[in-house]
Amino acid sequence: MRKEIIMTELEVESVELLPNRETLFYNTYNWAGIAATNSSLAVNAATLLSQANSAAVQTIAVSQ
Repeated sequence: MRKEIIMTELEVESVELLPNRETLFYNTYNWAGIAATNSSLAVNAATLLSQANSAAVQTIAVSQ
């Protein structure tokens, strides 16, 4: 269900600027090395009417 927005609703809205974010600096360059992996394994071999479940392993590494 979609609701129409009327001008009086828009007029009461307000905005504000977000504060500056700290960044990762190396010398004069703004960078970060990021490596991400997501692995999962499920085996369901030579069976009838069965299920195999798997849990994902996620890793994120950040280096400067």
